[in-house]
Amino acid sequence: MKLIGNLQQFGRALMLPMMALPAAAVFLSLSGLPWEDWGMSPMAGHLTKAGGILFHALPYLFALGVALGLTGNAVAAGVSALAGMFIYTAVTGSYAGLDIQPTVLIGVVIGIAAGYSYEQFKDFRLPEYLQFFGGPRFVPLFVSFVSLAFSIIMIEIAPPIQEAMAVLGEAAKAAGGFGVFLFGFTYRILVAFGLHHLVSHAFWFQVGAYETEAGMIVYGDLPRYFSGDPTAGAYMAGLYPIMMFGLPAIALAIIREAREDLKPKVRKTFISAALSSFLTGVTEPVEFAFMFAAPYLFVLHAFLSGLIMWLTYELGILHGFSFSAGAFDFFINLHLSTKGWMLLPIGLAVGIGYYWLFRWAIQRFDIPTPGREEGSPLDEWAGDIPYRAPLILQAIGGKDNIIQMEACITRLRLKLHDDRQLDVPALRSLGAAGVIRLGGGNVQIVFGTFSELIREEIMKVMKRDLRRVQFKSPVQGRMIPLDEVPDPIFAGRLVGGGVAFVPERGEAAAPVGGVVIHVHPAKHAVGIRTPEGLEVLLHVGIDTMELNGAGFLTFVKEGDTVVPGQPLLRFDLGHIRSAGKSPVTPMVITNPERVRSWVFAPFTAVKKGQASVMSVVLEERDGGGEKR
Repeated sequence: MKLIGNLQQFGRALMLPMMALPAAAVFLSLSGLPWEDWGMSPMAGHLTKAGGILFHALPYLFALGVALGLTGNAVAAGVSALAGMFIYTAVTGSYAGLDIQPTVLIGVVIGIAAGYSYEQFKDFRLPEYLQFFGGPRFVPLFVSFVSLAFSIIMIEIAPPIQEAMAVLGEAAKAAGGFGVFLFGFTYRILVAFGLHHLVSHAFWFQVGAYETEAGMIVYGDLPRYFSGDPTAGAYMAGLYPIMMFGLPAIALAIIREAREDLKPKVRKTFISAALSSFLTGVTEPVEFAFMFAAPYLFVLHAFLSGLIMWLTYELGILHGFSFSAGAFDFFINLHLSTKGWMLLPIGLAVGIGYYWLFRWAIQRFDIPTPGREEGSPLDEWAGDIPYRAPLILQAIGGKDNIIQMEACITRLRLKLHDDRQLDVPALRSLGAAGVIRLGGGNVQIVFGTFSELIREEIMKVMKRDLRRVQFKSPVQGRMIPLDEVPDPIFAGRLVGGGVAFVPERGEAAAPVGGVVIHVHPAKHAVGIRTPEGLEVLLHVGIDTMELNGAGFLTFVKEGDTVVPGQPLLRFDLGHIRSAGKSPVTPMVITNPERVRSWVFAPFTAVKKGQASVMSVVLEERDGGGEKR
C-alpha cells in the first residue's frame, strides 16, 4: 500500500511540468497566422521559437517538476534537479561522435534522484564549522556528484538505451489498434486511482522516436506531434470524442434523470461539469458522479473508451494536445492533425450513444446518481472556498492528522496519520465528488478544478491557528438554518446562534465535547459547556416541554463529561408528532458573544455524528476574560 501512495505522489509530480505546454501549443498555433501580410514578419519566428523552446526544455521542466512534486515544493530539491540536468547535458555533450541528448526520461530520473536525496539529507548535520553545507544545502552538492557519475555511465550505455526506446516504439506501433485500445482502457481505469499519469507519461513522452529537421531526436507521442512527425497522435486523438462529447453526454443524462425538485441544482452543477470536460478535458467531476454508485458502469465506460480510440486509429485519425483533449486544444492544434475534423462527427455519435446508454442504465438499475437522492455530492465552489475550508479540514481529521497535503488538477492528495478519521459523508456534503483510500494513509478527495484553491485555503486556516470549535451533527436528518425553525424565539436568535435539524430517527448525540451543565426536567433539552467556554443547548422539538418527559429518555446527568458523538437522549418521533409538536431540533450557542465568526455546512441531509456541520471562531480573551 505504501507503493501505491508513492505512485500517486509520483503521478502528481509528472503533471507539474505539463502546465507549461499549453502556452507552447498556443505559440506554435499563432505562428501560422499571416503575420507577413499584416506587416509583422518577425512575429512568426518569435512565436515559433517561443513555442519550440518549451518543448526543447521538456527534460529540464520534468526534472524540476518531479523534484518539486516529490518534496512538497522544496526549493533545494528543484535547484538540485536543474543543476543535475545542466551537468548531464554538459558532460554527455562533450564527447564527439556521440549523439546523446537529454530526454524526458532522463529528466524524470534526475528529478527522482533530487527528490529522494532531499528527503534523505534535509536534516543532515555536519560539524559546526561545516554546517553551512549541511541540511538542505547539502542536497545540490550531493546531487551534482550523483549526476556526474550518472552522466559518465550514460556515455557508455546511452546508445543501446536509445536503440531500445526506438524498438519499443516500433513494438507499440506493431500492436496496432489493439495496442491503442489497451492504452485507452488502462488509462481510463487508472483515473479512478489517480494513477493514469503513469501510463500516459510512458506513451506520450517515451514511446517512439522522431528526428526533426534540426537533427534532434524527440521521444513520445506528444513531443513528436508538435515536432511535425506525421505518424504521431495515435495515443491522443481518440480521447477527443470521449472528453468533448461522451462525458458531457453523461452529465446531461444525470440532469435528465434527476428528481424535479433537485433538478435546478443538479443542472447548475453538471452543466458546469459538462463544459469543463468539453472545453478543457477535465472529466473527473462527471466520472466520479457515477464511479462509486455503479463501478460496473465505469468499467464499461473504460471499455468503450478503448474501443473509440481503436476506431480513430483504424480510420487513420491523428491529433494531439498539450494539456488534455478538450475543445481548446482541439481547435488550437487542428492544423497539425491528420483527418482531425473527423473527430467531430464521431464525437457526436459517441455523445448520442453515451446519453441513451446512461439514461437507460440509471433507470434500469436505479443508480443513485446526484439528484436521485437527497442532495448532490457536487456543489458550486466559485465564491465559497474560504467559507468551507475549516469544515473540510475538520472532516479530514484536523491539521494534526495531516502528514502531507498536495493538489493536482482535480483532487486533493493527502498522506494522513489515520485515514479512519475521514468523515466521508461530511466531505461529500461539502462538495467532494468522491473519496479514494489507497491504503497506508494515502487518500484522494476529488473536488474538481478548484482543488488547488481549496488546498491553499486549508493551508491558510492551518497557519492562522485560530481558536476554533467544530460541531458534529447531533441527529440523522436534514440540517436547516435557524430562520426556518417554526418558533419565533429560536428563529429570532433570542436564545442564541446556531443551526437546527429535522430528525429522521429518535436519537440525539453530543455535537461537541464538554461538561453537561443542564438536563431539563422534561428531558427534551441538554446543555453542554465546552472546554473553551461555549454553552451549547440541544433542544429536541418545539414546545416539547409540554409533554413532561413522555416519549423521552436521557442517558446523561448534570456534571457528566461527554465526548462528540456520545448518546445524550432518545425520543419518540411518532409521539411528538401525534401530540401536534414539531420535531425540529435547534442546536444553539447560548453565549454567542464568545463567537467572532460562524461557518455552516450546506443545509442538506446529514448523518448522526457527521463532522463539519458548523464551525465557530472564538473571540480572543486575556487571562482575565476580557476581549483583546
